[in-house]
Amino acid sequence: VQLVESGGGLVQPGGSLRLSCAASGFTLDYYTIGWFRQAPGKEREGVSCISDSDGATYYVDSVKGRFTISIDAGKMTAYLQMNSLKPEDTAVYYCARRPRDPSPHLRDAEIYDESEYDLWGQGTQVTVSS
Repeated sequence: VQLVESGGGLVQPGGSLRLSCAASGFTLDYYTIGWFRQAPGKEREGVSCISDSDGATYYVDSVKGRFTISIDAGKMTAYLQMNSLKPEDTAVYYCARRPRDPSPHLRDAEIYDESEYDLWGQGTQVTVSS
């Protein structure tokens, strides 16, 4: 049972990347998948998540309108499409599995509470630089 991220790389400001989070050993049915990132010298932070049960999506303010989270029809891979990238988006990006769907009324700190996530990928590096 694991999650494997891919798709990171070096991109210029204003560019795009699509990250993938491939699940193996389980399907994404009834799970929420979250994307997190950790910039050098900073704590890991939540970025976005998607609930497979109802398709609800959540974004933190810093990525709204630029990032789009999705799950493929086969229920085996989640994606994070990142557009209009900025240097401050540079970080290692992780995906993680959340067994319980977040309630819509939760604050970001509760949606991305790491203790609610029980499986993590190894991370993929995203560097935004000219």
